[in-house]
Amino acid sequence: MLLQVPDVLTKEELNHCRAVLEGSQWVDGKVTAGDQAAKAKNNLQIPVESDEARVLGELVLNALGRNPTFNSAALPLRVLPPMFNRYDVGMTFGAHVDNSIRTIPGSGGMRMRADVSTTIFLTDPDEYDGGELVIEDTFGTHAVKLPAGHMVVYPSSSLHRVVPITRGSRWGCFFWTQSMVKDDGLRAMLYDLDVAIIQTRQQLGDDNPAVLGLVNHYHNLLRRWAEL
Repeated sequence: MLLQVPDVLTKEELNHCRAVLEGSQWVDGKVTAGDQAAKAKNNLQIPVESDEARVLGELVLNALGRNPTFNSAALPLRVLPPMFNRYDVGMTFGAHVDNSIRTIPGSGGMRMRADVSTTIFLTDPDEYDGGELVIEDTFGTHAVKLPAGHMVVYPSSSLHRVVPITRGSRWGCFFWTQSMVKDDGLRAMLYDLDVAIIQTRQQLGDDNPAVLGLVNHYHNLLRRWAEL
């Protein structure tokens, strides 16, 4: 399931992110890549242990917490602290797949499974050329380039790449989520069912027996498939 989510960050939050990042130190992005991915990665990041990363990460996590689409689609159990990157002219990230297991910073070595990958765009499309996030799945190849503050969510098992920048600079926030439901197909079914329930509630009301039956079915499926 590949899902685009609009307006995850407010204009004020987006401006704050941009202002903090403009004054931040940037380092080689290879520091957070696996051995194979590092060979294809050419970008910059702010250090994951920096105060800027911590403050902006909390801002993003708060935004995710109030976003019903993300919570319905990802069914998050754990979210790795968000990171922030930039691609300047000539920078790119070749085709790769994200590491399946990530170590949680500051946890003393605790690890989590990466089920869902997410990118929040922090610069608008007219600020740079190139920079599309290209994701491959069973339905083909999808090039994603969204307005600032918008987000794309997709399975971490997907092969993906970032097209080279030819003008300007592309800034973003990225992170991984361990879902309560690790199978992408089952997770997609639950999301589709949740969307259908919301639409049915709007038409029939919460007390309608059909609505109650669908809600009951959703929670029983989640109870059967969730791993905590």
